[in-house]
Amino acid sequence: MMLEEINKVGSLLSYREDIKVMDCTVRDGGLMNDFRFDEEFVKNVYKACVKSGVDYMEFGYKSSKEYFSEDDFGPWKFSKEADLRRIVGDNDTDLKISVMADVGRTNYKEDILPKSESVIDMIRTACYIHQIPSAIEMVNDFHLKGYETSINVMAVSHVNERELDEALHLLGQSNVDIIYLVDSFGHYYPEEIRLLAKKYLDVGEQYNKKIGIHAHNNQQLAFANTIEALTLGISYLDATVSSLGRGAGNCPIELLLGFLKNPKYSLRPMLNVIENDVAKIKEQGIIWGYDVPYMITGQMNMHPRSAMKIVGTPAWGEFTKFYDEIMDED
Repeated sequence: MMLEEINKVGSLLSYREDIKVMDCTVRDGGLMNDFRFDEEFVKNVYKACVKSGVDYMEFGYKSSKEYFSEDDFGPWKFSKEADLRRIVGDNDTDLKISVMADVGRTNYKEDILPKSESVIDMIRTACYIHQIPSAIEMVNDFHLKGYETSINVMAVSHVNERELDEALHLLGQSNVDIIYLVDSFGHYYPEEIRLLAKKYLDVGEQYNKKIGIHAHNNQQLAFANTIEALTLGISYLDATVSSLGRGAGNCPIELLLGFLKNPKYSLRPMLNVIENDVAKIKEQGIIWGYDVPYMITGQMNMHPRSAMKIVGTPAWGEFTKFYDEIMDED
């Protein structure tokens, strides 16, 4: 596929009604503090999302207590209905509530209520390529319960093109509403995002599915890759406040809202959260964001777990040693 064959949608001075912004601050950021955000922080992010015109807020995971102990994690690892309602009440706003369900780690038949009994609007199913059949089974359950759904296929930078093509067509034939392009390791450059976006969008057009993007910032390209994808036609855009997310973090929502021209979006409430609430959690010692070890894992197309293990230790600044160790593993 030649790059010149790909046409862009919209312009820098226009906006598209189909664009939806998903705030993932609590869910993705929770991976850096075992989901132990206090209620004030979560409530203030929620209020900022409402005031900013953000379309969805993802609160956390629907993880099974059979696999994860409540003693080891905060409430947003489990996103129980009572905890959600303590933050949002009946959520009498335009903002929709989302949670994520991992294949193999969610007791979805018991822990996820029918939509009529829940304040949740969307369930996003996360899976690896070999788990596609299980993800589709979960989506079928969520669909019958009345939820909006997505499937986020992780680590596609490790998937060969034939398998990805087959997986996308299986998803296209399923009940899922949105298929997400996920750059799990922050490995892709905009040129690669263009080609992948075209592939996903072709499937979306064929099967009448919406397409989203979830980018990580290992090479400081999460924002660039997100706006590259949206200009090509991808409409669901993940972002986090001050890039708060696993490892190097995600597309900063303040950059995204500043870029989008739709007057429904407002930047100011997010700046207030960064100024007051993000500053406090930094003081608590939560460390995230672009740094050299995350850059190295991104360039090497590796999960950032090896870098995350040395966060806050003396080894964090030993970049050459870390690089040599990674090269020895390759």
